[in-house]
Amino acid sequence: MKRHIEIGILYSRSGSYQLISDACRMGAMRAIADINADRGSGIELVPVERDPQSNADRYATLCEDIFRTSSARHVVGCVTSWSRKETIPVLEKAGGMLWYACPYEGFEANEHVVYMHACPNQHLVPLMAHVVPRFGANGFLLGSNYIWGWEMNRVARDLIADAGGKVLGERYLRIGETDVSRLIAEIRAMRPNFILNNLIGTSSYAFLAAYRELGDEDAAFSPQNCPVISCNLTEGELPAIGETGKGHLSVGPYFAPRPAAFASSFEASAYASVQVMADVLSRDADAGPAEFSKAFAERRFSTRLGPIAIDAHSQHATLPVIIGRIADGFFEVVSREDEVAPDPYLSRYDPAKTFGRPRLRVVS
Repeated sequence: MKRHIEIGILYSRSGSYQLISDACRMGAMRAIADINADRGSGIELVPVERDPQSNADRYATLCEDIFRTSSARHVVGCVTSWSRKETIPVLEKAGGMLWYACPYEGFEANEHVVYMHACPNQHLVPLMAHVVPRFGANGFLLGSNYIWGWEMNRVARDLIADAGGKVLGERYLRIGETDVSRLIAEIRAMRPNFILNNLIGTSSYAFLAAYRELGDEDAAFSPQNCPVISCNLTEGELPAIGETGKGHLSVGPYFAPRPAAFASSFEASAYASVQVMADVLSRDADAGPAEFSKAFAERRFSTRLGPIAIDAHSQHATLPVIIGRIADGFFEVVSREDEVAPDPYLSRYDPAKTFGRPRLRVVS
């Protein structure tokens, strides 16, 4: 008889980033169903689901509720870094673990979080290394007004300086804001080589639509001359973007082939999160942070993202790095590198290797 193990599912079912959240939830629920259907598995996963409704203040409360009202000690959930950071004190108090399936800005490691999507050396650094020699190093930085936007643009400022370029503008919108007219006017005036898009959800969709209109008016802003580049844009959002995204670039550990196993890297990473979790729990149903850390140090894991390792010290996954260009409803692969080890603090980043030029230092 299979042993029942409850696990938390903490994804919003509404709000400005609902498409991302839905993709993550679908991946987690698909993995749960597949594991439960496997007669060779000794465990059955029972989802304990809560809906924060895209309200950052509800994530910690609902995570605590999962731990208080069920036997779950593992939670697959959170989309924004804001929500992830809100849950960490709850995880630490309860001895629980969060499986985080979204790209993030790096510079964090916590024994209660497993980071199953990309960090900066697996998204922003290789994307910039691809874009700068082809389009130029002068960038315009956009972000939603919270941790992801702030920190991604902070790292981007350093990368642009290392590449010999200039930041021609840096602007933020509150999450869900769709009035992008000021951004478009500034970009038109500054004429950058590329736009780094760290907007999320409906703000990103509105910007891409307005930028397409600008490109129709002035070919200098076409994707062939001045692309919008993103680290969090996936197939799951293409229906909301439509033709306005065509030709622009994104990066991630997975882009869907045709036919596709998953609709996006968010779905694939959430699925892989449950796979890895179940692999360890099937051997030790009571495993906590210490037991998972030991398993990460000793083994690699077979997942639908491919075979991956998880660094036992930082608990970040080794992942493919794929750069894709938006085509007709899908991403065509521009470049791919398999099994890139995580470097969440960019401690191994080398500007000479990345951009072919050493970092300049002022000597007083």
